Amino acid sequence: MGDMTNSDFYSKNQRNESSHGGEFGCTMEELRSLMELRGTEAVVKIKETYGDTEAICRRLKTSPVEGLPGTAPDLEKRKQIFGQNFIPPKKPKTFLQLVWEALQDVTLIILEIAAIISLGLSFYHPPGESNEGCATAQGGAEDEGEAEAGWIEGAAILLSVICVVLVTAFNDWSKEKQFRGLQSRIEQEQKFTVVRAGQVVQIPVAEIVVGDIAQIKYGDLLPADGLFIQGNDLKIDESSLTGESDQVRKSVDKDPMLLSGTHVMEGSGRMVVTAVGVNSQTGIIFTLLGAGGEEEEKKDKKAKQQDGAAAMEMQPLKSAEGGDADDKKKANMHKKEKSVLQGKLTKLAVQIGKAGLVMSAITVIILVLYFTVDTFVVNKKPWLPECTPVYVQYFVKFFIIGVTVLVVAVPEGLPLAVTISLAYSVKKMMKDNNLVRHLDACETMGNATAICSDKTGTLTTNRMTVVQAYVGDVHYKEIPDPSSINAKTMELLVNAIAINSAYTTKILPPEKEGALPRQVGNKTECGLLGFVLDLKQDYEPVRSQMPEEKLYKVYTFNSVRKSMSTVIKMPDESFRMYSKGASEIVLKKCCKILNGAGEPRVFRPRDRDEMVKKVIEPMACDGLRTICVAYRDFPSSPEPDWDNENDILNDLTCICVVGIEDPVRPEVPEAIRKCQRAGITVRMVTGDNINTARAIAIKCGIIHPGEDFLCLEGKEFNRRIRNEKGEIEQERIDKIWPKLRVLARSSPTDKHTLVKGIIDSTHTEQRQVVAVTGDGTNDGPALKKADVGFAMGIAGTDVAKEASDIILTDDNFSSIVKAVMWGRNVYDSISKFLQFQLTVNVVAVIVAFTGACITQDSPLKAVQMLWVNLIMDTFASLALATEPPTETLLLRKPYGRNKPLISRTMMKNILGHAVYQLTLIFTLLFVGEKMFQIDSGRNAPLHSPPSEHYTIIFNTFVMMQLFNEINARKIHGERNVFDGIFRNPIFCTIVLGTFAIQIVIVQFGGKPFSCSPLQLDQWMWCIFIGLGELVWGQVIATIPTSRLKFLKEAGRLTQKEEIPEEELNEDVEEIDHAERELRRGQILWFRGLNRIQTQIEVVNTFKSGASFQGALRRQSSVTSQSQDVANLSSPSRVSLSNALSSPTSLPPAAAGQG
Repeated sequence: MGDMTNSDFYSKNQRNESSHGGEFGCTMEELRSLMELRGTEAVVKIKETYGDTEAICRRLKTSPVEGLPGTAPDLEKRKQIFGQNFIPPKKPKTFLQLVWEALQDVTLIILEIAAIISLGLSFYHPPGESNEGCATAQGGAEDEGEAEAGWIEGAAILLSVICVVLVTAFNDWSKEKQFRGLQSRIEQEQKFTVVRAGQVVQIPVAEIVVGDIAQIKYGDLLPADGLFIQGNDLKIDESSLTGESDQVRKSVDKDPMLLSGTHVMEGSGRMVVTAVGVNSQTGIIFTLLGAGGEEEEKKDKKAKQQDGAAAMEMQPLKSAEGGDADDKKKANMHKKEKSVLQGKLTKLAVQIGKAGLVMSAITVIILVLYFTVDTFVVNKKPWLPECTPVYVQYFVKFFIIGVTVLVVAVPEGLPLAVTISLAYSVKKMMKDNNLVRHLDACETMGNATAICSDKTGTLTTNRMTVVQAYVGDVHYKEIPDPSSINAKTMELLVNAIAINSAYTTKILPPEKEGALPRQVGNKTECGLLGFVLDLKQDYEPVRSQMPEEKLYKVYTFNSVRKSMSTVIKMPDESFRMYSKGASEIVLKKCCKILNGAGEPRVFRPRDRDEMVKKVIEPMACDGLRTICVAYRDFPSSPEPDWDNENDILNDLTCICVVGIEDPVRPEVPEAIRKCQRAGITVRMVTGDNINTARAIAIKCGIIHPGEDFLCLEGKEFNRRIRNEKGEIEQERIDKIWPKLRVLARSSPTDKHTLVKGIIDSTHTEQRQVVAVTGDGTNDGPALKKADVGFAMGIAGTDVAKEASDIILTDDNFSSIVKAVMWGRNVYDSISKFLQFQLTVNVVAVIVAFTGACITQDSPLKAVQMLWVNLIMDTFASLALATEPPTETLLLRKPYGRNKPLISRTMMKNILGHAVYQLTLIFTLLFVGEKMFQIDSGRNAPLHSPPSEHYTIIFNTFVMMQLFNEINARKIHGERNVFDGIFRNPIFCTIVLGTFAIQIVIVQFGGKPFSCSPLQLDQWMWCIFIGLGELVWGQVIATIPTSRLKFLKEAGRLTQKEEIPEEELNEDVEEIDHAERELRRGQILWFRGLNRIQTQIEVVNTFKSGASFQGALRRQSSVTSQSQDVANLSSPSRVSLSNALSSPTSLPPAAAGQG
């Protein structure tokens, strides 16, 4: 069913619905049109048509309290009639489409044309063929059979092109498959809470059906449309659909419409689901856009063809949502930056490609000139018409040699290596509890210099237990004996905790014998409920007496209030409010406190200061979170004005203060030590009290006593970074952040300010690369702003996961260290591959070039070159990109953004090995025939049989590459290149496999591969020369790099390129055209860009990108992912020559706007 297009899917649903409409009291059409209304219109419509929401529930055969019965036939029927809750994905590209895309590569097209011409000419026997006077180089009597075999070379070239294309297509295909797997994995992890048969259960989002009663709470991303039945203080951010950034307050009588894709910002409640999948508001938008997408895609194609080299694989384009146009522009500027590696690679590839183009052009020109001068000038041959085909055949041969040089020079394996390395890492990172949502995040993580981590749940176990309490004027250092607490106080305490907490929070019996009880829901509330159980009391009866529907008013917890309060109506019509929250905040609002006899006594500011000193600070210094529980009674008349929060949350009576311990995870101190050793600063940003935060930071090893560091509270931090006008100044942040280690009592905006301040800082010579962890809805901006955002897989809200790049499936800080290790490993794998690839490139190009110029024929034939190309590009990228990471990666400092890709050591290795290989190959080329006593292969006529001489050269060349591949495994000048080689089975398989195929090619390749079989002693010599590479590698390692001052580094990102300027000159082609077009387009479009247009782009991307079943659920982040996906599915073979041939040809759109 996934393959149906939206419209098919849609019409099918229409048909179903007309036939089954009568089974429920309302049809899908009616519900759909109802959901299109907003606010009061909707309320009126519900009243007129149905009566009230209860009536709608009855018509849908569901109960607001019990939910659906949840029987399979009932659920099936609902899916049949109202549709399923998923948006059918776009069909993946078929293998043939991928093959077609791989064929678009320019160098391959040139080769195909050349091969076809060569084939055509070999079958065409002109009358003048026997004419001896045609060409001089035809010396040597040609065998009849040999002339017949002229077609083999053309055919072999075509065959090898097919090989290359199939390998590329297969890689693309497996990459797309992996990406889809990842996508569906992310989707399966998305669960939602619904009530079925009176039980609260969590089900995958796709299983939700119309009529389900869903429980919604702070931080949820709504998975379907519905009507609000009951709840408290529910505020929704509907900006993803309407573009309005204000939060909308929902209530049964004013605005009960809840729409899919919107975020719950505050409160909690229940809704009855009325529309799912393509019929929900988000789904309708996608369906509408499904039609408009086709034409757009055609336009896209044009632009795509011209962005050539630089569109390598995947650039993250995350648009920061919300904020006005200017903010968007600024936010975009930062995220627009290519990932560090991408930028460096693009630049390098363009440089190499240019060099290759120049070399191949010169080769062709020299060959043609030499031939014409030699034939027509020196030997004074007239140009005879009957000789034309012969001459053309020569020219085609020269042309093929030129193209071969180009093919070898262009490192088309680079993007492949990046993709393979990233895809491999992402797959393996899953095992290390990192679910990577944006591929490049994995590599950026290797460059991270700072991590800003939450405390709760990331550094700590997030298993809260009350360990100290202050009740009735006594400070108990452990859980008090229930008999020592006054009965009145006890009753108040149990009620205050049981009622004033989310009813979804409970403590369940342990799953296994002897394990700890399971905590479900908010962990702090679990700690308090656990305290009630430890006092031998039970919270369940209290809750069943006062069910959630009867709660009069709830002020839910948010980061501004830092407290939660619930109002209930007492039997005598008066009101009682229970409050709990951060002790410093709640105690300030208390004017009484319960004494040992359970009677309130006056609580003055003086008493409060004493209590802070005697109770709260000692608790905090033990690393405990302090929570104060209080209450207040209100008279029944006049009824208080509940919206005036300041008056209501005042004059409280304190019941008790508890200290909650959240122990540090045992593996965290070690993980933080590794980070610090790897040159990464860990900072803790928490909402907790500063003493608690400091105590935990010391336990984790973030700060060591006696060091020079700062621990600030949010207020103090803001005071220090703002000027008199209250504006944030970068210079002020620069004074603070290098020493700041703990930021306590911080709000989400403080977190965002800190992250932005560190990223924008020019205080250090390297730009800081910052990773951030977050779990709350309000962490979204900081996660988006950071270079890498980590969301918590267990405790994280949907909104946080949307904004993140990597999801930590076990919420554990030590998984971040693994991500750093993998990120560095990706960078190193690419460097290893480059070191190997460039050595081969340099040698092959020089050999082909000089060989062609001196002997009129390349010692390495086209087909051989293609084979070498296959070894060094595709296979080597597989072998070297899949090295597993080792702990040693964490012993060095991060590379930083402007360290060159090819270090001096690598340059030394590349040139050193090139010298060895060139020396030997030229020795073999010019004196090889004497050494081995064989016929010389130089100056052989057209179509002459393959010579042993050239076969030895080819074989030696390949052997040297094979052994050099082992050398390439180490890039920092290590001596032992075999270290850990057996931990990488792929590497061993590829090296041995290549060796085996090489034997077959040489012994049985014959004419197509221009090989003639070799004797055993000749083979031994080839392998011996190859082994010399390993010895030579040791020689090179001995030369100190510091002595070789003349070595240049390559692939460096300069500061200039890192900050893309709006007014880029037309001729700076390192920043690709597509990107420049996008930037121009953005400025023009952002002004009038409203939501729908963004979505049109998104849907296009869906057409050109990988599948997006969960689009519906993840609509808000769609803009950030879509670009990723689009680039992911682009063919991984990059046509460099495309970009080279038209360095300034802008895509038409950009040119028009420019």
